[in-house]
Amino acid sequence: MTVARRPARAAALALAAVLVLGACSTDDGGADDVVDQGYESGDGSTTTWSVDERTDPVALAGTDYEGLDHDLADARGDVVLLNTWYAACPPCRAEAPDLVEIAEDYADDGLQVLGINSRDAAGAAQAFQREFAVPYPSLDDSDGSAVAALQGVVPVSAVPTTILLDREGRVAARVLGLADASTLRALVDDLLAEGAPADDAPAGVAPTGDDA
Repeated sequence: MTVARRPARAAALALAAVLVLGACSTDDGGADDVVDQGYESGDGSTTTWSVDERTDPVALAGTDYEGLDHDLADARGDVVLLNTWYAACPPCRAEAPDLVEIAEDYADDGLQVLGINSRDAAGAAQAFQREFAVPYPSLDDSDGSAVAALQGVVPVSAVPTTILLDREGRVAARVLGLADASTLRALVDDLLAEGAPADDAPAGVAPTGDDA
């Protein structure tokens, strides 16, 4: 397992953002931390797991705010980005444009993005989705079952938390707090390349290893 930190300059910028925006606690009991909003500091730290460290595929299913069902089992073969959020969370709003761009940029490359919202009613969640033109669905996790499924595999101690699953549905990376767009893109690139089909190999390059 590898825990990566941003370079010094990026870390300083991230720290400044954190001090302003914070990371929203998943514990409602901490509501008096800052302005009664349940904020706690987060550093955007990234944890990655090598292929041989990854556990079983995440079993997670639910219904989005439009009433459509989603099951991670149906996403096998694609890389999946999961992002926990809620509409009034400042760092969630700050990273939303980056997540939208990533979802759009990698839509044809084998990336699926799925939000998880454990706090908002449909009205608030859908208003957020319209405001940021979010192209991907979010599970209405009002019963907490989706977050509970993740907690059984990887700790989710703040909102937002971003989790990346490899093509087999296993947890490969986690970002706690406000996610840096360049970090997410690098993680997505690595995971897409990791299990790329042989058909994606450049012309004249024979597949190697397990693809041979």
